[in-house]
Amino acid sequence: MSKRVIKKVAVLGSGVMGSRIACHFANIGLQVVLLDIVPKGIDNNASKDERNAIVDGALKAALKSNPSPIYSKTELFTNRITTGNFEDDMNLLIDCDWICEAVIERLDIKHEVFSKVEGLRKPGSIISTNTSGIPINMMLEGRSDDFKKHFCGTHFFNPPRYLKLLEIIPAETTDPELIDFLMDYGNRFLGKTTVLCKDTPAFIANRVGVFSIMSLFHTVTEMDLTVDEVDKLTGPVLGRPKSATFRTCDVVGLDTLIHVANGLKDNCPNDEAKHLFELPEYISKMHENGWLGSKTKQGFYKKSKDENGKRQILSLNLNTLEYEPKQKVKFATLETTKPIEDLVERTKVLYNGQDKAGEFYRKTFNGLFAYVSNRYPEITDDIYKIDDAMRAGFGWELGPFEAWDAIGLSKTIEMIKADGHQIANWIHEMMAAGHSSFYKIEKGTRKVYNPTKKTYEAVPGGPVINLNVIKQNNVIWKNGDASIIDLGEGVLNLEFHSKMNTIGGGTIQAINHAVNLAEENYKGLTIYNEGQNFSAGANVGMIFMFAVEQEWEELDFAIRAFQNTMMRVRYSSIPVVVAPHNMALGGSCELSMHADKVIAHAETYMGLVEFGVGLIPGGGGTKEFALRLNDEIKDGDIMTNQFRNRFLTIGQAKVSTSAVEAFELGYLRKGIDEVEVSRDHQLLRAKEAVLEMHEAGYVQPAKRKDITIQGQQALGLVYVGADSFRAGNYMSEHDQLISEKLGYVLAGGDVSQPTDVSEQYLLNLERRAFLELCQQRKTLERIQSILTKGKILRN
Repeated sequence: MSKRVIKKVAVLGSGVMGSRIACHFANIGLQVVLLDIVPKGIDNNASKDERNAIVDGALKAALKSNPSPIYSKTELFTNRITTGNFEDDMNLLIDCDWICEAVIERLDIKHEVFSKVEGLRKPGSIISTNTSGIPINMMLEGRSDDFKKHFCGTHFFNPPRYLKLLEIIPAETTDPELIDFLMDYGNRFLGKTTVLCKDTPAFIANRVGVFSIMSLFHTVTEMDLTVDEVDKLTGPVLGRPKSATFRTCDVVGLDTLIHVANGLKDNCPNDEAKHLFELPEYISKMHENGWLGSKTKQGFYKKSKDENGKRQILSLNLNTLEYEPKQKVKFATLETTKPIEDLVERTKVLYNGQDKAGEFYRKTFNGLFAYVSNRYPEITDDIYKIDDAMRAGFGWELGPFEAWDAIGLSKTIEMIKADGHQIANWIHEMMAAGHSSFYKIEKGTRKVYNPTKKTYEAVPGGPVINLNVIKQNNVIWKNGDASIIDLGEGVLNLEFHSKMNTIGGGTIQAINHAVNLAEENYKGLTIYNEGQNFSAGANVGMIFMFAVEQEWEELDFAIRAFQNTMMRVRYSSIPVVVAPHNMALGGSCELSMHADKVIAHAETYMGLVEFGVGLIPGGGGTKEFALRLNDEIKDGDIMTNQFRNRFLTIGQAKVSTSAVEAFELGYLRKGIDEVEVSRDHQLLRAKEAVLEMHEAGYVQPAKRKDITIQGQQALGLVYVGADSFRAGNYMSEHDQLISEKLGYVLAGGDVSQPTDVSEQYLLNLERRAFLELCQQRKTLERIQSILTKGKILRN
């Protein structure tokens, strides 16, 4: 294992990519130097602010951008970045462990920058380029042997914080040990899917991704499809991002896409599909008009206002090049797939559709499958790397070969030929040898076909503990909403798999059963899943049903069951570790707050959001804030400020924009809970935390009866604030009621002086307030509105 340690990084170039790469290095705790040019016309006697105007402006713009490139905008994070310029501050590179170049895509400028770096860098330090297209080896002209040995491409995808792909491209002279180090470092510390690439035009993800987009541009013309239709067909239904195709092009910028496409057309003379990199007429016209997307305020979409001044989004008619109101899209094939949640099964149905949508899917998939088959071994020696790159760089849930497996290799061959595509010979050899899929699971190991060796090999990388593989043989109990899986070494894992991983009766049953099993025969329990989101919260539809039917006893029973389950998690005799990721809202936030420890993925968006549907947290969340408020005040904090902060966090339904911000909002506990940047290592760390607590002699916690409530002193703050907001028309009468109910529970009721109470006392107040709000007509109207609009089910 390498002894190399990264403590300080320099990023050269502060453009959109450079400034955001710098922010992500700061996210993981590194000291960062961010440098750029001195503005033209600024002389040597100008102030530092004037000479650093470009870099400072770029960093300021990055920090203001949304979504944020940094986990927290507090000085703890932003002060990790030191800015400077190429003329005055190159000496800051002397002690850097990694120097990442991200200047303009011109070889002469890169040569000039590297020449300056050569004389300053310490021997053995890493030098890398974030180029997306210039051949890596061409940048090394005139460089020393040590420079060449420690130089490679590190291609981040924009935005670097959110897109997981990091392509690592060795030069001919790069030390293999350095590549091994970066592959591991990128995954473990930067949270990336690191993909080793050959030094070929556009590397892997952009080569396949831009082909896919350019091919689609031509297909749109051939099939006379609209922008709205294509984005409906190529979005979430296909396991792709909501931005689908044309919205993604607007975000990335049409000019950027055209630049890459032109580069591929010029630099890939032997590419059998190079004709598809020619620009269709409507794309050329858009480019001429400067309709480049978000950066020019119009592209395939344009924001406008109708005759009533109401905001609307118009889409471009590709035939007339005029903007028109967006149209609803309906295809029979899409209707057929609505009840199919499994993407593999849904992909089969999409491909076999008998309408225009099915024809579109066959046409696009057939071209894609042929194309990726012919990129082996040109761009990679391992076909799984193409799938990894497309999943991590373009947000595809199924990579091309995985999608091909889903549809069926044997079922597509003739159709692909009929569409005029030629499949690589290794595909025919593979099928002749009796192999019918690219991937398979064998003895608990996921394997992929190696065309050179003509056999299957274990897929390297991925989650250290791969739950999808383990559960093939290790599920010891399950119901319709959740499964209990044996992770080995005495640790169980509870996995949710209800719709959007919402928490209903089946999940509550599973949590209790998992704790019971763990107490009987195991060392502890983790709660983790590999869904798109950890959980959207409790099933608000169930609450609505009870309330509409006025089944108050049943609703009271359901809330008690939820509260009791949270307390069961907190006061079990075994350690319970919750490992959330992405959305962890409402009830799942409450679950996290009752665990012994939370191992939160860095991209965890956690919040108690019940106020938005006219309720307060009813599964122990309000109680928990009251308890934590008590502990904070005991630590010497001023009660008024802390109470206001806790009240507003729930009252404004604040959701963290990162796991780090979840600490700032009080959902996670400093010194107890942890942030894990790598999703691939998250479950491993959660399991390790369980075992650490077990080995340390875990003792069942004693139930709290020492919670000091503030009563009337705190309640007065709520009533005065709510009255003033209501008087100023900043709050509806219903919101005022919710605020007062929330404040009543946080204050511990209408007691005349600070009093010690138990958690159960607070839970009873919480449940009573929750039930009373459920009986309000306005609350039911809010819930019904959310359900009707098909928004996320959460409490």
